[in-house]
Amino acid sequence: MAVSLHNSTGISRVGFDSQFLGSHSASKASVSVSFHSSLTNLSLKSVETSKQRSYRIAAMSKAESSSSDQVKLDISLSPRVNSVKPSKTVAITDHATALAQAGVPVIRLAAGEPDFDTPAIIAEAGINAIREGYTRYTPNAGTLELRTAICHKLKEENGISYSHDQIVVSNGAKQSILQAVLAVCSPGDEVIIPAPYWVSYPEMARLADATPIILPTLICDNFLLDPEVLESKISEKSRLLILCSPSNPTGSVYPKKLLEKIAEIVAKHPRLLVLSDEIYEHIIYAPATHTSFASLPGMWERTLTVNGFSKAFAMTGWRLGYIAGPKHFVAACNKIQSQSTSGASSIAQKAGVAALGLGYAGGEAISTMVKAFRERRDFLVKSFGELEGVKISEPQGAFYLFIDFSSYYGIEAEGFGKIENSESLCRYFLDKAQVALVPGDAFGDDSCIRISYAASLTTLQAAFERIKKALFSLRPAVPV
Repeated sequence: MAVSLHNSTGISRVGFDSQFLGSHSASKASVSVSFHSSLTNLSLKSVETSKQRSYRIAAMSKAESSSSDQVKLDISLSPRVNSVKPSKTVAITDHATALAQAGVPVIRLAAGEPDFDTPAIIAEAGINAIREGYTRYTPNAGTLELRTAICHKLKEENGISYSHDQIVVSNGAKQSILQAVLAVCSPGDEVIIPAPYWVSYPEMARLADATPIILPTLICDNFLLDPEVLESKISEKSRLLILCSPSNPTGSVYPKKLLEKIAEIVAKHPRLLVLSDEIYEHIIYAPATHTSFASLPGMWERTLTVNGFSKAFAMTGWRLGYIAGPKHFVAACNKIQSQSTSGASSIAQKAGVAALGLGYAGGEAISTMVKAFRERRDFLVKSFGELEGVKISEPQGAFYLFIDFSSYYGIEAEGFGKIENSESLCRYFLDKAQVALVPGDAFGDDSCIRISYAASLTTLQAAFERIKKALFSLRPAVPV
């Protein structure tokens, strides 16, 4: 479906189709999702049976041979890849960027990326690494210098102890998570994921031939997992529980007492492991505090802790993350990495050492960023809270606002059509307000839309006014 945008630059029409919609159909998707060739060849103990082959789509193309005979080429893709949906956040971000480059004045609030520059002392460490010739391969698991610094950070800030051989440094926390899922999950295993969730969790489970089990949460509970719901869904197939605190996309922070209740349930199931995604740990707003799941009694042995440098240190482009856990599991992650990407950038690793040297929780450089994020959060919570038909759970961390706009569903928008769900409302905002947001269905909750406030306060103020104006002609279909 195409939607047009008009502006005064002389560009009369800019369209978008299934790229925005995030279709995962091989015949419809226009988003290109690529995987490292060696990664897709990983042995996952999954064998394509003859029955699967019979149902597999045989996509054929024709090529002319030198003798003018037509030769059919099989261009079918792996069923594993075909089961994976493209990242909707990446698709929308790329689309909004293309619109902006075409001259459309789009305000982009879709990406999960700090708008701050990498702190100067970190950037200088990277520059010096280049100047000093530190540009060769490093050990696959990361330099001893960086892994030692990570061990120190985890002990001092998180209360969890590891040796350097229990750390693997990767090209971003996303790679660390994927490798962990591949390392511990077998075909038929279940990965338990509270919703709303980061868009990649279910797809990573599918790449491991595991089944994502989605546990919905409620906005009235601040999108936090109910331990009783968790307990009711655990089975003999349950292998991995993924927790993200502070959360993307909700900004929710799990209190220690709630995590302790979850830990008590997890402890009853010898086969159940926990992946704790703590990438936003330093972007947190008092009085909320961060608790590492591995620090809870009995949880160190079964927890894989993932963290990185992208969010707190504004280092998204440096691509640097890490996993910490029992040696048996971490060694498996290291093995996967050795046969896929090998070690992270030597330059980025030097910068990572400098980042961890800024002091507790990143020191003043990070606290300055967090202060700005909090100011932006407060503005948006107050502003959207004054609008009719809006529900908000005030985020305690990260830099996202996950707003329930579902009272506007079912309304016919003049010149646009019916607002049916989060996706169509996001298209309405892009068309009428020229603001790019991410529909909640990408995160497993179609009632909401994610707004990233990793943008200047001035930009957020302009975006709010545009959204407010676009909503003015709409009226909630049901009372709130």
